[in-house]
Amino acid sequence: MAIAGRLENEKDYAFADRLLERALAAAPDQPDALHLSGIVAFRLGRRDEALTKIEHAIARGIDIRLYLRNISEVYRALGRFDDALNAALRATAMAPDDPVCLHNLAVIQYHRLELDDCIASAEKALTINAFLPGPHFQLAEALLLRGEWERGWNEYQWRFDLPGNAPLMPPTTQPRWDGTPFDEGTLLLVADQGFGDVIQFSRYIPWAAERCPNIAVASASEMIPLLRQVYPKAQLFNEWRYAPPFRAFRALSGLPALHGTRPDHLPGHVPYLRADPARAALWKERLNRLTPTASRRIGLVWAGRPTHNNDRWRSASLAEFAPLAALPGVALVSLQKGPAAAQAGQYFGAAPLVNIGAEIVDYEDTMAILESLDLLVTVDTSVGHIAGAMGRKVLILLARAPDWRWLLDRTDTPWYPSVTLVRQTTTGVWNDVMAKAAELVRSTFRQ
Repeated sequence: MAIAGRLENEKDYAFADRLLERALAAAPDQPDALHLSGIVAFRLGRRDEALTKIEHAIARGIDIRLYLRNISEVYRALGRFDDALNAALRATAMAPDDPVCLHNLAVIQYHRLELDDCIASAEKALTINAFLPGPHFQLAEALLLRGEWERGWNEYQWRFDLPGNAPLMPPTTQPRWDGTPFDEGTLLLVADQGFGDVIQFSRYIPWAAERCPNIAVASASEMIPLLRQVYPKAQLFNEWRYAPPFRAFRALSGLPALHGTRPDHLPGHVPYLRADPARAALWKERLNRLTPTASRRIGLVWAGRPTHNNDRWRSASLAEFAPLAALPGVALVSLQKGPAAAQAGQYFGAAPLVNIGAEIVDYEDTMAILESLDLLVTVDTSVGHIAGAMGRKVLILLARAPDWRWLLDRTDTPWYPSVTLVRQTTTGVWNDVMAKAAELVRSTFRQ
């Protein structure tokens, strides 16, 4: 057991899995082996097996606080939020001074949109251990989702300390920028987090440049053409060996805290991204050939990156977009990339579907295509951010417990004036969202 536990901590899940299977072959009802085997199965993506084993361990264990704490996360991942809450409440009742139990409870309460309870649980965890990054980050998400951005931004900085997160940058003795202007030396900004975040927070680069004119930005290569539009004077690079000497650094997502961003106080103007005219003309010509004359073109993206930690809840399927496919006088244009793009092969809707996802080489292609669409309908992905930053009309379809940036209950967003938000009322159920989206499309095209 000790060896398997160490392997699980070291993320050698395959080896731990084999050892635990041997242990369970000899003692199939041993609670600790069942529990740890369930954790390993969960890490390997075998969630149903994980649930069965940990439930078996709880039924046979004596001190089950740890089992309950962990099974609550398995229930949450499976969408069984009532069971997750009950398990987490039992765990905190048995171990009221365990801040990890309270953090797990806060995560579940966030997904249930019980934000007062989520904040209370995270704050209680921090009274026990003020330096745990998990409760700080969960507190940040809940505060930001509620629009309490002044306090939320401060808590948001704890995300860099979350276990398993890659370091922001190589070790440095240079300070993190505190917003103080300087003319001599370079301010290094790091385009951290996902592509959607980079697009959203890139609007702060000109604001930072007003205080520190010499800007360098470390970014994934996919983002460099977009960042060049936002601030052409910046030195952009995608490998640390090309980093220039710098006086201070800051994560791109850390700039809102320095700016003092509130929902009614954002820097910059939209649009701040534009398609290349020549590339847009080529794509327009191609789409003119592929779609019926006089049809309204609706771009679709139904799934995000599968490795995203919330992908199960933010992504839908092409089949669930059927109400849009039933609209008269429209042509659907798939911008979907990745494994979910294969669903286009099973499409049988009334509206024609043009599947060009495989032809999209980069985000410059994406922007060029968006110029030729009447509307984009997408789940919460980077393509929605690009359309919003371009000022293009877009419906973004949100899970019931959305990412914090979309706030609560609103159909608009301060980040992108051209975006309309359509929200789930039941977790994991897209029917009402798609019906509402179809009605919004009808009303948009009637105008």
